[in-house]
Amino acid sequence: MNTQTRQIDMLSAPGENAISYHFSRRLGLFIHWGIYAVPAWQEQHQLRLKVPRAEYAELAGKFNPDAFDPDAWIDLAESAGMTYLVFTAKHLDGFCMWDTQTTDFKVSNTPFGRDTLAELAEACRRRGMPLGLYFSAIDHHCPWYPNRGRGHELAGPEQGDTPDWSHFVDYMQQQIHELCTRYGDLAVFWWDAGNEIGLPAPHLNPLIRELQPGILINDRGMSSNGDFSTPERDWDEKVNTATSFTRPVEACQSVGVQSWGYRRDEDYYSLAYLTTSIQKILAKGGNYLLNVGPRADGIIPPQAEAILAGIGNWFKPAHSALCRAAPAPGISDNSDVLLTRDGNTLYVHLIEEPIASAINLPPITETPERAFLLHTAEPVSTAVRNLPWLYKNTPDRCLSLVDLPVDSRRLAGLIIQLDFSSNPVLMRSVQADDRGESCR
Repeated sequence: MNTQTRQIDMLSAPGENAISYHFSRRLGLFIHWGIYAVPAWQEQHQLRLKVPRAEYAELAGKFNPDAFDPDAWIDLAESAGMTYLVFTAKHLDGFCMWDTQTTDFKVSNTPFGRDTLAELAEACRRRGMPLGLYFSAIDHHCPWYPNRGRGHELAGPEQGDTPDWSHFVDYMQQQIHELCTRYGDLAVFWWDAGNEIGLPAPHLNPLIRELQPGILINDRGMSSNGDFSTPERDWDEKVNTATSFTRPVEACQSVGVQSWGYRRDEDYYSLAYLTTSIQKILAKGGNYLLNVGPRADGIIPPQAEAILAGIGNWFKPAHSALCRAAPAPGISDNSDVLLTRDGNTLYVHLIEEPIASAINLPPITETPERAFLLHTAEPVSTAVRNLPWLYKNTPDRCLSLVDLPVDSRRLAGLIIQLDFSSNPVLMRSVQADDRGESCR
């Protein structure tokens, strides 16, 4: 990105209040939904199965989600502790889930005949649920898009295409204008695949900011790093090695291993895996956007619904440790756990299964007044011990959480709360602003 483009984009960038507000929401629901739910294989059905455009477009004639109920989606999100939604307005296939005037390849031109985005946006407004929109910069349907096999593009133009980047950018601009002016306040504009194209469109982010003051824009557009990063699944090892995030991060993951859209025979992640994944991101100060893919009839699959319910059961007692508390790197040298802090309370996040019956927290040497498992209220034994491995250290002793039931139960995903009478030992942590009540 050149200096002029960066300056243009930053002129109307959101203030700290907008960024702080969004990143106090912590947990959001991602929804991938489109005509790819009809064959129920994968959201990149056209690309990965090399389906000709005309054949793929016939799916629009079979899309009739008569059970679509946006309030039911919001109910599920709230039951999981989620406080915002991001919805796929247009995926790679170019199918528009709103009543656009730019193309006939749209949801209002299906047997369903309604504007799904309008109904979802109205329900979110009525329920006080912030809404963000996913928008793919790659478009497999538009004949102006210059497919050249880059990233998630088609291998090349189909017969009759007239590739023209300038013309296609104008097309996107019209669609962005519709999305940003017809559906109320938007929390996030969630680009996808723009960073794979290698072609510029420096005026689009400033346009989005002009039409939606205060909106946040992610880092997957063209010609801009955006306001926050979007590490996907477990592909970015830096997410695992960081002790806290210095740039706003919104990690994204799907409940399904193989797909983001609805897949009939999906392999679903375990609840244990997802809760520890969420805990890892939130304890480092990031947001987590967890995706489900509704079926073609509009209903979220029962397996995904059960996962969201399980996450809600786990997240509710973890609220204070992940929402009120701030990341506390530097308090302990133990890299096998993550720490968050709220005043004199320290939370020890077990993001991996402990390998021994004790967790040592050097150089802490103060004994907490109370120590217990946050999810069950079971007491945890503590001791300040001289440890052989610390003989070269000063101090050569540290606080240990001892006699953990490592052989009788799973502990990963749980949180140990330590309440201290004072906080001198806690002052080693990196300064972080108070999050306050951030998850409702």
